[in-house]
Amino acid sequence: MTEPATTTQHGGTIPARPGPRGVGPRGGDMEPGTASAGPSVIPGAGPASRPGERATLRLRDTGDDEPARYAPEWLQLREPADAAARSYDLLDPLRIRLANLPRRADGFVIHDIGCGTGSMGRWLAPRLDGAQHWVLHDRDPYLLHFAAVASPRSAADGSHVTVETRRGDVARITPDVLSGASLVTASALLDVLTREEISALAAACTGAGCPALLTLSVAGRVELTEPHPLDQEITEAFNAHQRRGGLLGPDAVTAAAEAFAEHGATVRLNPSPWRLGPGQAALTEQWLRGWVGAAVEERPELASRADGYLAERLKACAAGELRVVVHHSDLLALCRPGDGAA
Repeated sequence: MTEPATTTQHGGTIPARPGPRGVGPRGGDMEPGTASAGPSVIPGAGPASRPGERATLRLRDTGDDEPARYAPEWLQLREPADAAARSYDLLDPLRIRLANLPRRADGFVIHDIGCGTGSMGRWLAPRLDGAQHWVLHDRDPYLLHFAAVASPRSAADGSHVTVETRRGDVARITPDVLSGASLVTASALLDVLTREEISALAAACTGAGCPALLTLSVAGRVELTEPHPLDQEITEAFNAHQRRGGLLGPDAVTAAAEAFAEHGATVRLNPSPWRLGPGQAALTEQWLRGWVGAAVEERPELASRADGYLAERLKACAAGELRVVVHHSDLLALCRPGDGAA
């Protein structure tokens, strides 16, 4: 499942660029004002280049030796919106469950699946009391490096936070991998899984007896101001693109809730929408290009109309007139504690 781990107790800043190594595309890049071509989309914001790939992780072994290549720039750009969107209402039941777990000498052990640059740890660790040891899982060694360097140093009460990185296929998480875990977390993960993979993740968490906080799954709904006649067609085409290759896309959070419930967990769902306005213009621009680009990749017959649509929306974004709500869902699964739980 994993390669040898590295551990750090230090915080830091994510570099603006990943260094000399390039970042691979997720699909067609786009020029300003077009929906189908050009170099303007940060890799990670646009369509996936292969089924099962997104900005932070490669879920399936492709059978080749090509290293995973992704863009930390996209993850940095979206991190403030992610942090603002995550559901605070799920933290209290999570804190209560963690407080009722037997205390370990080294504190809580938290596994972050598909950690990317570590934004979940930076958001959650300072909101939980007690010493924490985060185990960060991802396939991309660059992202793992950034996540470790920029990890938080202390919990809400000043307790130490340490970090360990594990490179491996996050679709192969098992109860054994999670043995001793206090919590499993993930962001923007469920919608790039198949039904079978979600069932396996639920089985792994419930088998280990640990709760799971799985945030920012796409909900398949978008609101833009002012409304446009093409909004619904673009949304439907994008949602179809998200379901390519058997992935669940906007159906994932419902499937996950059902899977965890079938394993005896208590499940809570809360909305976690991005609310993008003039202060998030750079993110909105990249999101628009990627959203429209995926829709056109799914339905090429939209291309001619989508060009004008995208140009109009980008003009409104640049003028500070566009506001977007991108709906997501957060899931908290409180699994029954098992003998192997922390």
